[in-house]
Amino acid sequence: MAIETTEENEGAVQAPHAWWQRGVLYQIYPRSFADSDGDGTGDLRGITARLDHLAWLGIDAIWLNPTTPSPNEDWGYDVSDYCDVHPDLGTLADMDALIAAADARGIRIILDLVPNHTSDQHAWFQDALTGRDAQYRDFYVWSDPGPDGGPPNNWVSDFAGSAWTFHEPTGQYYLHNFLPSQPDLNWWNPAVRAAFDDVLRFWFERGVAGFRIDVAQAIVKDRELRDDPVAQPDDHPRVRELGLKPVYSMNRPEVHDVLRRFRAVATAQRPERILVGETYVFELEQLVPYYGDGTDELHLAFNFIFMHAPLEAPALREIVETIEAELPAGAWPVWAGSNHDGGRFARRWAGGSPDRARCALMMLLGLRGTPFLYYGDEIAMDEVPIDPQVARDPVARRTGDASRNRDPGRTPMQWTPTGGFGPGDAEPWLPAGDASRCNVADQRDDPASTLHLARDLIALRRARTDLGTGAYKTLPAPDGAWAWQRGDGTAVVLNLAGSPADVDLAGQVLIGTDRRRDGQRFDGRLAPWEGVVLALDATRPA
Repeated sequence: MAIETTEENEGAVQAPHAWWQRGVLYQIYPRSFADSDGDGTGDLRGITARLDHLAWLGIDAIWLNPTTPSPNEDWGYDVSDYCDVHPDLGTLADMDALIAAADARGIRIILDLVPNHTSDQHAWFQDALTGRDAQYRDFYVWSDPGPDGGPPNNWVSDFAGSAWTFHEPTGQYYLHNFLPSQPDLNWWNPAVRAAFDDVLRFWFERGVAGFRIDVAQAIVKDRELRDDPVAQPDDHPRVRELGLKPVYSMNRPEVHDVLRRFRAVATAQRPERILVGETYVFELEQLVPYYGDGTDELHLAFNFIFMHAPLEAPALREIVETIEAELPAGAWPVWAGSNHDGGRFARRWAGGSPDRARCALMMLLGLRGTPFLYYGDEIAMDEVPIDPQVARDPVARRTGDASRNRDPGRTPMQWTPTGGFGPGDAEPWLPAGDASRCNVADQRDDPASTLHLARDLIALRRARTDLGTGAYKTLPAPDGAWAWQRGDGTAVVLNLAGSPADVDLAGQVLIGTDRRRDGQRFDGRLAPWEGVVLALDATRPA
C-alpha cells in the first residue's frame, strides 16, 4: 500500500483531515459481489475484476466482510484461522493481488477482524476441549455450573437461547454470545491480547489499511460473571427483545484498554491506518466513549441508533445533533444506512421508493462524517425476499423469525439486466432477484439514475471542501423537512415527508435528487421526498 504523502505521514504538522475523514468507504460482502470462476460464490478475484466500477464511483476504501477460513456456521464470523484466506474466496496471493490492484486505483482495503470469538474448529478451542489444563484452555471463558447445576449466570445469546453450553468431558460451561459453535475468547488473558497483536501485524505487513472490529462492545466480559439486569419498559426495543440489559455480558469499561492497544499496534508505523468499530449499542451516551479522547481508541464507531431510526426528519436530526455535541475534539462521526446485518436502506428506509432512496443517499453523503455505502446502495438495490425456513442465515434458522433473517440483504450484486454476478449458469449461493429492474449497467447509461446521483455527490464532496469536511449546523426547516449547513457556504435540504415543503434559503442548486434542478436558482420549494445541495448566497443572514 502506497503511503499518502502528507505532513501527517511525515510526522510533521498534522494535516487538517485524514484520508478516511475526507473519503467515502464501501462495504463488500465477498460471497455476493462478483464470482470470477462460475461456482456461484463471489470471491477475491471477482472483486479485483470490478475495482474499476468503484474507482469510477469515487470510492476511497473497501471494507471486506470476513475473508478468513471458517466452517461458515455464521458465514465467516466463526473464524478457524486468522491469518489465511477462505478457499471459497481465494488464496493469500489473491488477497495480495487485490490489495495491489486497489492501491493502483487509489483504493485502500480494510479487513474484518473478529476478536470476540472464534470457531469451535479453531486450533485454540480444539486444544481447550482436551482438558482443564490444556495450553489454550484459558483462551476462552469457562465456568463451573451454577448452584442449581445449570449455567453459571443468566446471560443469553444474541442468536437466541442461553449463552452457555456445557462440555461434559471437562464438567464446565463455555461462553458463546452468539452460536454455540462460536466460543467467546477470554480477553482477561494477556496471551490472547498478544496473539491478536500478531494477527494485526500479519495483515498490516500485507498492506491492509485497517480493520473493522466485529462486536467491539462485547470483547471483554465481567470478570465475576454477574447476572445481567432484567430489561425495563423504557429500554431500547432490542434490549427488551433480549429480555436482559447487557451490562455485564457486554459493554464493559475494560474493553477500552483493548481498543487502545489495537490503536497503538495499528498506528505504530503508519498513522494513516484506521480502526472502525461495530459498536452495537443502543444509547448514544454508550457510543461516544469508544472514541476515547478522540485520538487513542477507534477512529470511527458505527452509529446503529441512526441506522435503525426511521427516515424521518425529527428522529435523525436529533441523533446527528447529539453526536455533534457529544463527540470529543478530534473524533469523527460515521454514517451508514445499510449493512450485512441490518439490511438495505432501499427497503428499511425507502420501502422500495426511488425518491426516498435518493434522499437517503443525499443524507449519507451530505452529513459531516465518513459515509459507508454497502454494495448496491449506489443503485438503491433492494432486498430479495427469502423464506427464513430455507435461509442460509443461522439466526433465521434458530429463531424462525422472518424479521431476523439477514439473507435478503446479502444477495448477489446486480451488475446487468440478467444479473452479471458470474460466468456460466451456476446458481448463486443466494437468490439474485430480478436484476432487470435495478442494475449497474442500465444506470451507468442513464445520467439521471441513482448511480449517477451517488457518483456526482461523491465528486461534489471532493470538489467542495464545505461538503467534504465542513462543520455541521442545523438550519430552520418546516415540519417534515431537515436542513443543515456545511462549512461557510453549502447547505443540504431534505423533504422527508409526503407533502411539499417551503424552506427559506437562497442559493444555487448544485445537485438535486431531481436532477432537472441542477444549476438552477433554488426557489425554496421542495416536492415530497426531494432533496437539494445548495451553494448558499454570500449575502444570506448569519
